[in-house]
Amino acid sequence: MKMLFLILMQAALAVSQNSSSNASAPSSIIPTPTASISLNGSSGTTTVSNPTAFSSSIVITWNDLWDLFVGPVSMATMNTTMAATPIPTSELIPPPGLYYSSFPTGQQIPMASKNSSWSFPKGFWWGVASAAYQAEGAAKAEGRGPSIWDVLLHRVTGYTVANQTGDIADNHYYMYKQDIARIAALGVKTYSFSISWSRIFPFGNGQINQEALEHYDDVINTCIEYGVEPSVTLFHWDLPLNLQNLYGGWLSSEIVDDFLNYAKVVFSYYGNKVPRWFTVNEPIVFCDDYPLPDNYFTNTSIPKYQQPYWCGHHVLLAHSGAYHLARSLGINGTISFKNNGGYKIPLTNSSADARAVQRAWDFNEGWFANPTFINGDYPTNLKDFVSDFLPDFTDAEKQMINGTADVFAHDAYTSQFYFAPDAGIDSCVQNKSNPLWPSCANTSYTYSSSDGGWNVGPAADPLSPWLHKATDWVPAFLHYIADTWKPAGGIAVTEFGFAEPFEVQKTIKADILFDPIRSSYYKDYMEAILIAISEGVNVVGCLAWSIFDNLEWSDGYQDKFGLQYVNFTTQERAYKASFFEYVNAFVTYGQDEVVPHYVPS
Repeated sequence: MKMLFLILMQAALAVSQNSSSNASAPSSIIPTPTASISLNGSSGTTTVSNPTAFSSSIVITWNDLWDLFVGPVSMATMNTTMAATPIPTSELIPPPGLYYSSFPTGQQIPMASKNSSWSFPKGFWWGVASAAYQAEGAAKAEGRGPSIWDVLLHRVTGYTVANQTGDIADNHYYMYKQDIARIAALGVKTYSFSISWSRIFPFGNGQINQEALEHYDDVINTCIEYGVEPSVTLFHWDLPLNLQNLYGGWLSSEIVDDFLNYAKVVFSYYGNKVPRWFTVNEPIVFCDDYPLPDNYFTNTSIPKYQQPYWCGHHVLLAHSGAYHLARSLGINGTISFKNNGGYKIPLTNSSADARAVQRAWDFNEGWFANPTFINGDYPTNLKDFVSDFLPDFTDAEKQMINGTADVFAHDAYTSQFYFAPDAGIDSCVQNKSNPLWPSCANTSYTYSSSDGGWNVGPAADPLSPWLHKATDWVPAFLHYIADTWKPAGGIAVTEFGFAEPFEVQKTIKADILFDPIRSSYYKDYMEAILIAISEGVNVVGCLAWSIFDNLEWSDGYQDKFGLQYVNFTTQERAYKASFFEYVNAFVTYGQDEVVPHYVPS
């Protein structure tokens, strides 16, 4: 076994399923699911001119998939589903000065009057969000197969700042009932979570894991029980490892059929209990994760600089296919994908900076928004770049892609300045070695020196250098989306949040829970949305990131975005001040009443 392991880790791998799928009739996973691996290496005494073309087939089980590619994983001490318990009333008291006179008596605060021209319209949906790999833990529980992130965080040296993994995380897989009860106790209207593809299909395709389907069914039912609308994302970055090794994951057109097969099983099983679906989360980010680190996954012949765009090409086909599939199955809920990025502010009023801003839009939001909302094809600057290596979308594909998002779902955390490279955009476009190539748009988080050189807003934790509290640019951002892509179903801000600076270094719980910059971020962000609504922008919903502190990917647990504190040793949860600030926006300005739901005593 040791020799086999060394060969597997050093050779290029190609994994193929040896069982067929049955998407229309989910069935329990067999006890020892297997896949066959075609392994490069010499075979007997056959002589060929190219020894690297040798291959041999072996069969591995689910356990082998974990043991050979990931290694040992940690387990939580509590590993059965936990029932919800009553939330102590002492936890439901907002911090002083939030929306009533502070205590103890004697402290005085200035009166701030309510703006009577602001309101969130009836039906405005709001809530909190999480993602499977960041929160669930239970890495090998109940048949889950490994994802690429299990390999990245277990095997790739230095991939995370503190060598932390998602093995246990928030143990949300077992504590979801309590976690849903906690947000319901504050009157939260929506909970957005993702399903782990490799829980439903441990190998990414083939055999279906019935236990996983039943688990997420109970998560959805628990949301409904507590008056919380479930919003479900099919893919939030945790690609089944087997599909990456089998054919290169999102780099191959084969991913489209496997994604549609997965989507069909999920849509068919949960049907219209889910009012809001997101197919993929932030394709700009997970496609830019390509190329994956060398020597840990199957090699590919696609040049590294092309890989993000091959990924994006297949994402658009997979997303649009899933949209039409859902409609053919009678799914009535809204269906979208989650785009991401920030407002792009020209650093100066020069024509060169204006051109850089447009290139930035084209290589970011426009990459996926233009095909979906405008014409089924890439924006001009991006199309000029990818036309050298990507196939053109056919007329049929353009027609299939265009119009496949019911709302413009955007993860919009911040804003920043853009400007032309020092040597000019044209020079950059011709120079592959330029670090700004191919978008050739430079960025800054500070105003120009002539404008004082100030930050665009207070900086977040140093582990999130991309994030500043630039909430004063949110109305302009929402106007830009509405004017550019004209989404008929309106705009939803499907992630926004703030990493309180140096929170990980705080040791006193009361200090952690009082998060002033994050609190002001949420207050000002909600006011910015209200401004945009009052100016005629159709904003239909928003989701705060995150329901609690969790695994922030390569930043591990060192970067804190949670509206709730989590003690990762005891798994205790506690509301932060920012959570109350967020909820208060809807208490004050919502036309729909905020109704807390409590666990029965």
